[in-house]
Amino acid sequence: MNKIVTFGEILLRLTTLNKERFSQSKNFEISYAGSECNVAVSLSHFNQKTFFISSVPDNPIGQSCINHVRQFGVNTDYIVRQGERLAVYYLENGASMRASNIVYDRKNSSISLITPDSFDWDGIFKDCTLFHFSGITPSLSKNAKALTEFAVSEANKRGVKVSCDLNYRSNLWTPKQAQETMIPLMDKVDILIGGKKDPEIMLGEKVENEEQSSYEKLISEMAKKYNFSQVGLSLRESFSADHNDWSGIFYSNNNVVRSKKYEIQIVDRVGAGDAFSAGLIYGIFNNYSSQETLDFAIAGSALAHTFQGDYNLATIDEIQAVAGGDVSGRIRR
Repeated sequence: MNKIVTFGEILLRLTTLNKERFSQSKNFEISYAGSECNVAVSLSHFNQKTFFISSVPDNPIGQSCINHVRQFGVNTDYIVRQGERLAVYYLENGASMRASNIVYDRKNSSISLITPDSFDWDGIFKDCTLFHFSGITPSLSKNAKALTEFAVSEANKRGVKVSCDLNYRSNLWTPKQAQETMIPLMDKVDILIGGKKDPEIMLGEKVENEEQSSYEKLISEMAKKYNFSQVGLSLRESFSADHNDWSGIFYSNNNVVRSKKYEIQIVDRVGAGDAFSAGLIYGIFNNYSSQETLDFAIAGSALAHTFQGDYNLATIDEIQAVAGGDVSGRIRR
């Protein structure tokens, strides 16, 4: 069984009910989520040995957060308890031509205080197959940036593969700030993942046009430039807040493959990119072919749009059925 370690912030998610606006809402739905935690939950559903590394306050809210993650089979032994507050994000789901809206309340959260000596790196990396992080974590604070750089270097020293989901968040930093941090990290990354706009915003890697062939050329060039073993991009076409097309491309073994395109009626789109990351990681480390890996990742992340909340709760069998063409949604009796 693969041991996969993901590192990042987990937040309290407060979602308005029934697609209400923040100004309308009298109640919020509570859940816990964060990009790297979402990946760990998906991979745990795929029977992988997953560890989530983070920091939460040493209070009942922090403990509730840990309890929530544990129920999905994710190991939380290395989560540090410190600081006074858990980060929060507020979500207002859009509809039709009204976009969804996220408001962050993350300043001075627990993870912003962490330092390298907060963690047992020997235990974390013992028998580790893959270390996964995203571009969100180093944007949170100077400490979080320094710790991300330290953790990636430690993984490299120990021969552990590293995957990165670029995950640009305009509410957290500018493209210039992102590039100054992320470009130096790329030489230490083996597997790069992102949405179609991320390479340009986060790495300054511009695509010629919006044609799929241009993105295929882009990821091939990036793989050679940074010596990535694999690169995956999700390609979203948005017709409205709840109606998208979803597909992807994947570079591996000096070849690019493309997926079929799924038309999606969205229940909740937050976390779909993380489901894509988890699907790619699962395929890569379970000896799937390049095409099988991409097909699994895109089918899984398409299904992730159908669940309320950030986590992709689809099973391997459900994902493989969708990848095989079963998209009718017909009731099972």
